[in-house]
Amino acid sequence: MKLQGNKIEIRAKYKLNRQTLPILYTPGVAELSKKIAQSKKRVYDLTWKKNSVAIVSDGSAVLGLGNLGPEAALPVMEGKAVLFKELAGVDAVPIMLATQDTEKIIETAKNIAPGFGGINLEDISAPRCFEVEKRLIKELNIPVFHDDQHGTAIAVLAGLVNALKVVKKNISSVRIVISGAGAAGTSVTKLLTKYGAKNIIVFDSQGSLCCNCERSAKGVKREIACATNNHEYIRDLGKALSGADVFVGVSAPNLLQAKDIARMNKGAIVFAMSNPIPEISYPEAKKGGAAVIATGRSDFPNQINNALVFPGLFRGALDSRTKNISDKIKIKAALAIAGLVKNPKSDRIVPEVLDKKVVKAVAKVFVSGR
Repeated sequence: MKLQGNKIEIRAKYKLNRQTLPILYTPGVAELSKKIAQSKKRVYDLTWKKNSVAIVSDGSAVLGLGNLGPEAALPVMEGKAVLFKELAGVDAVPIMLATQDTEKIIETAKNIAPGFGGINLEDISAPRCFEVEKRLIKELNIPVFHDDQHGTAIAVLAGLVNALKVVKKNISSVRIVISGAGAAGTSVTKLLTKYGAKNIIVFDSQGSLCCNCERSAKGVKREIACATNNHEYIRDLGKALSGADVFVGVSAPNLLQAKDIARMNKGAIVFAMSNPIPEISYPEAKKGGAAVIATGRSDFPNQINNALVFPGLFRGALDSRTKNISDKIKIKAALAIAGLVKNPKSDRIVPEVLDKKVVKAVAKVFVSGR
């Protein structure tokens, strides 16, 4: 089947004709405007705000491809809009920004916020993405969620909960190596730590972060370096896998070979999630003896992808009018996703992305407490 490049469109919910024109447009809309002017809260009842999300991106970190710019990022945002609508019934609009200036991104998002019920930040590079999200959460009264950070972290935790069941290991005792200290790697590290992981080494392109290293002395990198138990610099990622139980890759393609996975402990778990090309291919990781293998791709078993998360997360946030998506909600969402797989196996640790039970399960966590 051949698909056209453009994926989305906007349609009216009601048929436009001579009878509906005065209601859908002038003079009917004037009454709605007056009611909203009297009470801004009514905008949720009288417009699409209660069901709409702006997908905001500057195109500076597109998938695993890098800084491609806003035009090249647009197909990704269109794809997300399709998943929002088809899986969760949420109306999502790509907003592509012709700036990579932090303050201008923040200002633009604030200026468009009145027309949306939530903001999904996407493909904005680190470390700017941390400041953008932090400021918008503080300064807006609608949910703001950077999917590359938290959607990825929730999906990883969901998969790891079940992968650990398969290999009969405990989160508090396993040794975890994470490749990638950007938006996704930082958030994955923080959420796994919140859930009980105690032994994590995080790598960027120059080697491991460590609390005592001068190069890890500032900002978010220092925060995650000192939150783990790594106090020495390790240059080689493959070497760090010796004696490790879990590898999580959110970085770059083709970093590892089968021999590196063979260094890991028995019952090794490999999440190679760089897209579109993973840190190690599924067959290569299998060759290295990994017990559970996952990628971000849909053409192999165990697709660990934030598409498991963001549709249901925004569905729940919009319906409950939740402003702050807390760590507690993120962990509950991960456990809800993991719980949909009743008997985890090596080739099935998470549900399918297109399983609509996922959206319902994730949205439900907002009802069960924050």
